[in-house]
Amino acid sequence: MEKKAVETPLMKQYYQVKEKHPDAILLFRVGDFYETFSDDAIKASEILGITLTRRANGSAQSVELAGFPHHALDTYLPKLVRAGMRVAVCDQLEDPKKTKTIVKRGITEVVTPGVSINDNVLNHKENNFLASVHLNGKSVGLAFLDISTGEFLTAEGTPEYADKLINSFSPKEVLHERNKRKDFAEIFGNKLYTYEQEDWIYTADSANDRLLKHFETSNLKGFGVDNLPNGIIAAGAILYYLDHTQHTNNGHITRLARIEEDRFVWLDRFTVRNLELFSGQQEGAISLTDVLDKTVTPMGSRLLKRWVSFPLKNLKQIEERHNVVEHFFKDVEMKEMLGQQLALVGDLERIVSKIAVGRVSPREVVQLKVALSSIEPIKEACLATQNATLHKIGEQFNPCEKIRERIASEIQNDPPNAVNRGGVIQNGVNDELDKLREIAYSGKDYLLHIQQRESETTGIPSLKISFNNVFGYYIEVRNAHKDKVPENWIRKQTLVGAERYITQELKEYEEKILGAEDKILALETELFNNLVVGLTDYITAFQLNANLLAQLDCLLSFAKVSAQNKYVRPQMNDGYVIDIKQGRHPVIEKQLPAGESYIANDVCLDNEHQQVIIITGPNMAGKSALLRQTALIVLMAQIGCFVPVESATIGLVDKIFTRVGASDNISVGESTFMVEMNEAASILNNISDRSLVLFDELGRGTSTYDGISIAWAIVEYIHEHPSANAKTLFATHYHELNEMEKSFKRVKNYNVSVKEVDKKVIFMRKLVRGGSEHSFGIHVAKMAGMPQSVVKRADEILEQLESDNRKSGIAKPVDKIASTREGFQMSFFQLDDPILAQIRDEIKNTDINNLTPVEALNKLNEIKKIITGK
Repeated sequence: MEKKAVETPLMKQYYQVKEKHPDAILLFRVGDFYETFSDDAIKASEILGITLTRRANGSAQSVELAGFPHHALDTYLPKLVRAGMRVAVCDQLEDPKKTKTIVKRGITEVVTPGVSINDNVLNHKENNFLASVHLNGKSVGLAFLDISTGEFLTAEGTPEYADKLINSFSPKEVLHERNKRKDFAEIFGNKLYTYEQEDWIYTADSANDRLLKHFETSNLKGFGVDNLPNGIIAAGAILYYLDHTQHTNNGHITRLARIEEDRFVWLDRFTVRNLELFSGQQEGAISLTDVLDKTVTPMGSRLLKRWVSFPLKNLKQIEERHNVVEHFFKDVEMKEMLGQQLALVGDLERIVSKIAVGRVSPREVVQLKVALSSIEPIKEACLATQNATLHKIGEQFNPCEKIRERIASEIQNDPPNAVNRGGVIQNGVNDELDKLREIAYSGKDYLLHIQQRESETTGIPSLKISFNNVFGYYIEVRNAHKDKVPENWIRKQTLVGAERYITQELKEYEEKILGAEDKILALETELFNNLVVGLTDYITAFQLNANLLAQLDCLLSFAKVSAQNKYVRPQMNDGYVIDIKQGRHPVIEKQLPAGESYIANDVCLDNEHQQVIIITGPNMAGKSALLRQTALIVLMAQIGCFVPVESATIGLVDKIFTRVGASDNISVGESTFMVEMNEAASILNNISDRSLVLFDELGRGTSTYDGISIAWAIVEYIHEHPSANAKTLFATHYHELNEMEKSFKRVKNYNVSVKEVDKKVIFMRKLVRGGSEHSFGIHVAKMAGMPQSVVKRADEILEQLESDNRKSGIAKPVDKIASTREGFQMSFFQLDDPILAQIRDEIKNTDINNLTPVEALNKLNEIKKIITGK
């Protein structure tokens, strides 16, 4: 913490408050400004672009200072939070006019990236999760809370599962215990925004006490989280953090839900990234959610992202979603009506949270009324349909007529955004308020009456009555008429061309009017706050409505996107076959130039006959797109959407794994190859009978020999696994892997076809049976604009390699090209090279079981002599 340079009474108070939150930027309310001091001022001025000054504060010392007007808080606070700052807001807790000493001040809120209900901080299309992690050996407890919606979730599992959940929920802030910093970094890396809490918070007793106090229950059995002891500890730690950040009004956090691992398809972070589910890897790239999200409500958009993160494994639930989408296809009238009504709803979920914390505005209360009104026709339409799922949704809706009518009768239809602006409460709600309004507004009419009367009495035609904050109501007379002013008028101000006067009658009316306006504001605020207290009784009903509306919005979105893009309902079953006819990539097909259609392909995988498909073919032929589209079609089917195919039969998948492309992680010291191997290891350690595995160009980060060997061994491992015949697509440049089809019965070769016409390559982008013989890499280099001399020389070398391979090496037209055997890399598995055949025979004829260490070394030496000829 910065040195306490200045000790004036104000600064003493500042430092006392600052000590409670030394790691946060403290916005200190002084009069009409929020001020920051010292180091906070330096940071704030840089982030906000406001002026940094130095001000002397007694004893010839000075302190850095930067501030902004209090009404600009909603503009500047989000900028600080988005810059990764924790911000403590310190307000004046009493009226400065009513105290003769220094104003009492205190922290009213600590806003952090993970804890905020400010609309300007939040993205309405995304959840703003705060996560908590409790590490306990090989078991990790997790909890996720979005304070802006009231969603509170907990889970427990392996470190890999915890990493997957953190990636799926993308929390803006993660809490963990202070002494587990190293363990946390090993599992989750160092890219998350974290906050360390005291270790005593992460104990079973502390967590249970805090949760029971919040939910006001005697135990947690009703939430179904009994068997998640580490998850409960993580959840309790979140509530302690809310206490620490002064977020104590949490009536909207009504339940703690369990994330059930066995309900959802496993998508690790590599798969989420490689399939570009939420964001493209290139700048400006379109993601899957960009294509699928046609929702009209913010909570629908947030739920859709959750559905994509957690595809279903339950056949019945998947079928229910497909049934609803199909129903919307047929009942276009209902689809359109629901879309129109949902467009009126707004962000019901976040309005409810603001009601709970007492920060809802009059306009948001009117929006709540509109949302509740729109539920009525939605409920009726759902109950009138034959679809069982929609009927069930209709039964659960609660239009909350009583509170809706109360809002309609008490609040103006178009109120201001803030209560202190007045004009919020309707006439006829409160007798006292109506009388005060009559005084205030008829009083102003009476002022006009005085103006007309005095003008006539004095004969001053230009006389006018006005108001200013310095001396209230006054009569202004131009200098040309000042000799007509009565003696009992009191002169208050002289202007260049006029004089201003006050009268006893004016002062009396001013007191009446201004007193009435102050009382009106106080009474309107009181009546509005009473209504908000009444709204809190309906929080659970509002939240259920919001969730049901979000579900309908997502299913409508699936129906819209399916109709627009000609998606088809997949046939789902409990079998092990994935049979896709004329499948398309849902994202790439949307980006094609006008008039160009996507070339569709068939893919069939099963556990008995065609478990592993090895796909060869040149770059640009469409291997990667084919792999990704297969995974995306399966994923879309299991979130309940129709799919871009002519037809598809999909046996449920429980895990989707991908290892796609080369993604260097040099910033943390990992090479391409290391990243590849980490991802591949994670796949092989977690595959199951229902897994779908995609490998794209595995092993390119190392030498050809190593790459082929590892690729071969991985395919062999997947094929020969005793219990998990994972369905696998393996795209590769290594044509040697085509040899595997001969030895492994469930491995099949396919290639993405290419036509060569007049020495030009035409990419057909069609998947056909059999391996491919050429890679056409030189043609691609030519298309990319490689210098002609390089392309020509590459052709010459290729020709020599194909004719002289494994015999005499490459001819040496240039000194730099080696003529030795190491000058090029040979196929490892086609052993028609006599030296390699000799080595093979030596190894084959060696009795390894009876070989002593010394004999093994001698044998190795003999093999070396064969290779080197020495």
